[in-house]
Amino acid sequence: MYLENKNNPEMEMTSAHGHPGRSSLSSPEALAGNFGELRLLQGISERRDTQKLQQSAVLPNGQCVIHTEGFVPVRQDNGHGFSVLNILRGKTNSANLSERSPLLRFSQDESMTYMTLHDPGFVGEEAPWDGGSPDLERRYRLGSEVTNLSLSRSSSEKSVPLENLNFKLTSNVKCCFKISKIAAMFTIVVLCSLFFSMYPDRDNPVRMLAVSPSESFSMNLTDFRDNALLKLQVGGAFSVGKVDINTQDYILIQVEQTEGGRRRRAQQVIHNWTIPLHSDRSDQILLTKTFEIISSDPIVVSVQAFLQEEEVVPLSMTHQALYVNVETQVAIAAIILTGVYVLIIFEVVHRTLAAMLGSLAALAALAVIGDRPSLVTVMEWIDYETLALLFGMMVLVAIFSDTGFFDYCAVKAYQLSRGRVWPMIIILCLIAAILSAFLDNVTTMMLFTPVTIRLCEVLNLDPRHVLIAEIIFTNIGGAATAVGDPPNVIIVSNQALRREGIDFASFTGYMSLGIVIVLFSSFPMLRMLYSNKKLYNKESIEIVELKHEILVWRQTAQRINPASREETAVKCLLMQKVLNLESLLRKMMHTFQREIAQEDKNWEQNIQELQKKHRIRDKVLLVKCVFVLTVVIFMFFLNSFVPSIHLELGWIAILGSMWLLVLADIQDFEIILHRVEWATLLFFAGLFVLMEALAQLQLIDYIGVQTAMLIKSVPEDQRLAIALILVMWVSALASSLIDNIPFTATMIPVLINLSQDADVNLPVKPLIYALAMGACLGGNGTLIGASANVVCAGIAEQHGYGFSFVEFFKLGFPMMIMTCMIGMCYLLATHIGLGWNM
Repeated sequence: MYLENKNNPEMEMTSAHGHPGRSSLSSPEALAGNFGELRLLQGISERRDTQKLQQSAVLPNGQCVIHTEGFVPVRQDNGHGFSVLNILRGKTNSANLSERSPLLRFSQDESMTYMTLHDPGFVGEEAPWDGGSPDLERRYRLGSEVTNLSLSRSSSEKSVPLENLNFKLTSNVKCCFKISKIAAMFTIVVLCSLFFSMYPDRDNPVRMLAVSPSESFSMNLTDFRDNALLKLQVGGAFSVGKVDINTQDYILIQVEQTEGGRRRRAQQVIHNWTIPLHSDRSDQILLTKTFEIISSDPIVVSVQAFLQEEEVVPLSMTHQALYVNVETQVAIAAIILTGVYVLIIFEVVHRTLAAMLGSLAALAALAVIGDRPSLVTVMEWIDYETLALLFGMMVLVAIFSDTGFFDYCAVKAYQLSRGRVWPMIIILCLIAAILSAFLDNVTTMMLFTPVTIRLCEVLNLDPRHVLIAEIIFTNIGGAATAVGDPPNVIIVSNQALRREGIDFASFTGYMSLGIVIVLFSSFPMLRMLYSNKKLYNKESIEIVELKHEILVWRQTAQRINPASREETAVKCLLMQKVLNLESLLRKMMHTFQREIAQEDKNWEQNIQELQKKHRIRDKVLLVKCVFVLTVVIFMFFLNSFVPSIHLELGWIAILGSMWLLVLADIQDFEIILHRVEWATLLFFAGLFVLMEALAQLQLIDYIGVQTAMLIKSVPEDQRLAIALILVMWVSALASSLIDNIPFTATMIPVLINLSQDADVNLPVKPLIYALAMGACLGGNGTLIGASANVVCAGIAEQHGYGFSFVEFFKLGFPMMIMTCMIGMCYLLATHIGLGWNM
């Protein structure tokens, strides 16, 4: 069925008489004429068979009646009435709806009259619409979602009740705040767009060169302003670390400029940049450094090679002039990052839009300082391997969920815990921590989140708190091994650190011992944090499931774009389903007596009922899914130990999803794509661009340099202990605010250079372990502190159990502080007390 109005696509629904200044329809005849062409059609393929809704009521003074054949007139009283207008129940129930069944309902709220679909099958004399919650009534209002009927606002009223006055004032304040928010954000977006469009892309062509011990390279640079910055980017077979000029090959880059003028003597200013070369000359990496320019005189850049043997070293070089100093760039980056967190914390906009807005602001800032990247460069900033891993696993989980395996696992976990909540939560958290130590924590949460949600629905628990607990222990478990978390992978993959003795075995052996201590110390802390949390839902499981069903139906209807009559009809029917369920919900709420039991005493009987209800629905598909998922997980393991397999994690996930799509013989591909968390993928893409832009604004480098300066300022006898504490907490706090992957990649060379500085004299192993401990455990601090947090939040939101930044922060940040304290004690005990520095 669908609604059609040929003559008056924008009808006004108002009451007649009683309020003469409110309506342009001042008579029943006018009202009837307005409804004359509103038709309810049945059978989309047979659109010629239509029946007009006839308006046949006679309106007394101060009353409004809307009805047609089969409708019972509804009167509207004077005074404070017209808050709800009901169309009384028809003769047929919802199971036997026809084109003659009443489908429209008219209501007024805040002087606004609106039309909604209405199924009379659930409404009777004992449960009128007025008995429902006003919040539910406003929330599930159809308004203009189903048709293009406009809402008519009243211009004046004769009498306003005192209780409505406060409500109107509150509504006006909210409306003003919403308008101000939209205006402010739109202004900022427009300004950033203008700034970004006013400056061209940076014109820094790559210069290819070759140097040797007998042949150097030099070039002159002109057209520099006073107090500008020269940004050099050099590519070659470099290694990370401090240069030993006696035994190691290296490249020396000199930036020379003449300082002086007519009134004072000229003086040469030379900046040296020494870069060590890799021994096998195979790894090509890019290094960037910024030099201060003190005058507008020409600059000479020279490159020399100091090698043990006579050979040619190929290099690439680009240069860029920047017109803002480092301190100003860091301040701009800090302001942008703070703004993004304000948008996310206070939920001003969705976190995906907040990341996109932050990326736009950071790109505009780069354009203003003269370092605007091209579109190709921005696309290169996105970590497509991570996005491919997420997409492939989302497809696998989407198909896996059709087998009923998640429901089956939920029942088994309920049986294992014997109906008790906390043993079940501890079992789930422990399994999640163990799996994340060997799998990527993102993969672990993608597999665990659907199981947890279904289990909580079975036990009538709030899934939000259980999911947050699983996220916390997933991040803790991921820190135990070299493959559990991306920062650990970056550390063990660094060639300079491997030469220092930090390989897979040594790293996993040291970190796993500390993480086991942190893991088992976290359970009492978790129990204490959750002591005041009501894990059980306030309503019965039937009411909770009905509310969740209403939310899912409504979200499904909102995703339909009514581009055709068929889609509009489907959306109409879905919204009618929502209203039917709402009516049933109100009846259940009237008769509900809440009983919450902390321990289910009838768990054995419940298990038998649940086992009958939640079984494996498709065993053949389950076998196919288990086979593909086993191969994928095995390849994840194999990728970490066998270097001859040239498949990254993203490729493995994508290929696994393609295998399962073929084996499962998926015909309706749209259903699978609807289950993919596109908002989460877009959030990660925006976050990658934002973090790289902030790195271009020198924010991450500035944090590393300031950390190194603080360590150098400490007395030598206390330097190692202070360095461990400082690196640990800076890494934890920074990883809770920014992505821990670029932060770890930036801090590794800083710590290597610090350890090789003769004036500092610090071993590198304790510093790297402190970095890994802080970067991994710091992900529990905020919702966007780790990738697993965002993925779990996106999946939970799709299932109707989304949690906010503040909800996660209240539980995650105290756990981060406690786990970091334990990790710090472990570092101090092993490196200061026991002397495990070699």
